[in-house]
Amino acid sequence: MRCYNPPRWDSPFGWLSRDHRKTLCVDGEIGFVSGLCIGRMWVGEPAKNIQPWRDTGVEVRGPSVNQLDQAFATVWAMIGEPIPVNELTRSAAIAPEGECALRVVGSIPATGGMFRVDQLIAALAKKRLWLTDAYYAGMTSYVQALRSAAKDGVDVRLLVPNATDVPLLKLLSRAGYRALLEAGVRVFEWNGTMLHAKTAVADGRWARVGSTNLNVASWFGNCEMDVVVEGEPFAQSMEAMFLADLENATEIVLDARRKVRAPNQPRHQRPVLTRGGGSSGRVAAGVVRIANVVGAAFTNRRVIEPVEARITVGAGVLLVFLAVLFGFFPRVIAYPLVLLFIWIASALFYQGWKLHRARAKREAHAADDDPT
Repeated sequence: MRCYNPPRWDSPFGWLSRDHRKTLCVDGEIGFVSGLCIGRMWVGEPAKNIQPWRDTGVEVRGPSVNQLDQAFATVWAMIGEPIPVNELTRSAAIAPEGECALRVVGSIPATGGMFRVDQLIAALAKKRLWLTDAYYAGMTSYVQALRSAAKDGVDVRLLVPNATDVPLLKLLSRAGYRALLEAGVRVFEWNGTMLHAKTAVADGRWARVGSTNLNVASWFGNCEMDVVVEGEPFAQSMEAMFLADLENATEIVLDARRKVRAPNQPRHQRPVLTRGGGSSGRVAAGVVRIANVVGAAFTNRRVIEPVEARITVGAGVLLVFLAVLFGFFPRVIAYPLVLLFIWIASALFYQGWKLHRARAKREAHAADDDPT
């Protein structure tokens, strides 16, 4: 067992990048890609009438299992000694199975591979684009892609949880609803305990299932794993599952008096949520969303949506409060900043020393190898 990117004193903010993949590979013959974690929330507590979290995964067979193995080996090698090549099953040694074409998309930090795929599908969808996401906090460019698709007549639907283990991100997600609703995107909130699935299906022909959430932490900060499937039978089954989920969801509309509820859904039912399973990456996504809005207000480089006024006003109130606090109690900020700067400076000095030492070793080896 290895721990991916644990907190280290020489990397103050390195912990923001996580291995968020949820995969299981067995004997190079069968693989599973999903949003499921190993946690009690996915089991529920029947004695307390707490239902399991709702999630989605797929079973993979055939040569694509080798790609899952290779993706695991890549992250394993980031942490320590790599897996010997002879322990990995070769793709050519795995017989094809089934009739469904798929691609394994293993994202790594700072690449944005799945983000580009999500944007592309939003642009290419002609009839339907149905999305399920656990921690939605869409970036401006992706929100614009969804808005453009809806304005072009595409049936864009977004299903998100009502109950969540990160209340702050729920507020940020809801702050982005109006921009979507005004463009014709339909937004639904799941009425169960927690909807943790990350899926998309377009035009009954294309679908993806995996671990990538629609937020900046998943798109750019984490190692993620998704399976992209191109085939009508699979995509149509995904659409059927999405419609079944909507039967236990409430549609969000601009006029509260026209709010649509699921059949037999009580007006004031509050879903029960088991605690645990929080994520620093989800909070980071929310912080980045706030920073994007505040930055846009200062630079005037993009149009700020009306719903984002709440974020700008809230940020202004917070800054006024901090200004008063630090004005009367300057040591409240001075001492933590001193410690933070010392920590960052020490980390930089240490990294510089390691780089200098590595260069000296290379030069010494080069001198030893030089026959002259």
